[in-house]
Amino acid sequence: MKKLAAIVGALAGIAALVVFLSPAGASSSSLACGSGTHGSQGYAYAGLQSKRIGSGVRATITALRAPSVAAGHAAGWIGVGGPGAGPNGETMWLQTGVAAMPGTPLMVYAEITRPGREPAFLPLDQDVAVGESHRLAVLEMSRRPGVWRIWLDGQPVTDPIVLPGSHRRWEPLATAESWNGGVATCNGFGFRFERVGVARSLGGSWQTFVPGFTFRDRGYAVRQLSPSPAGHRVLSAGAPQAYAFDAVSA
Repeated sequence: MKKLAAIVGALAGIAALVVFLSPAGASSSSLACGSGTHGSQGYAYAGLQSKRIGSGVRATITALRAPSVAAGHAAGWIGVGGPGAGPNGETMWLQTGVAAMPGTPLMVYAEITRPGREPAFLPLDQDVAVGESHRLAVLEMSRRPGVWRIWLDGQPVTDPIVLPGSHRRWEPLATAESWNGGVATCNGFGFRFERVGVARSLGGSWQTFVPGFTFRDRGYAVRQLSPSPAGHRVLSAGAPQAYAFDAVSA
């Protein structure tokens, strides 16, 4: 079964943390929030894996409220790749999102892991307000298969990133994540993902996100907003833009 990965790095003095996501089950903690079901112990998730392989993923991510992070971190992110996800088992991935840690403002970040190298964490905006939306994308470059860039609000914010053998290999992911820092605590968060899409080809040709597997640990929820679930009525004024969902703590 395929594994996906996420690394949410911190600022200087806080080590990067590797997380393995998989539909395979594992034991959960006794806390009100689950952990270990879709990843390492201490991590919990609320999000979606694309049903389709793509050349990129995009979303507008908004923190709906100030995360309550007693230890570790909370983040809402999109990404591709993972540990052992390369064509010969190499570890490689790209990720970008909005994160919070104890005592720090919300920030937009990117995470880059090239084959044979340690993950590189890039803070892109270190003072993000609650309710502030950012358009994020991880996208394979036009006419350059296996070469990627990360985009923020319509502009590329990284140099070209070569990930050999990555073309048409991965199902993108859009998810929220909590890590408890090894402490018996449940971090709280609320992230909105709007205009979630998957790139059909190099450089774009965006299609509406089609969810495959859902990551939903105990104490956290994924609430589809648009298209509205069957039997739910959504008013047109101010309606979230498809594909849209909230990933929230209880």
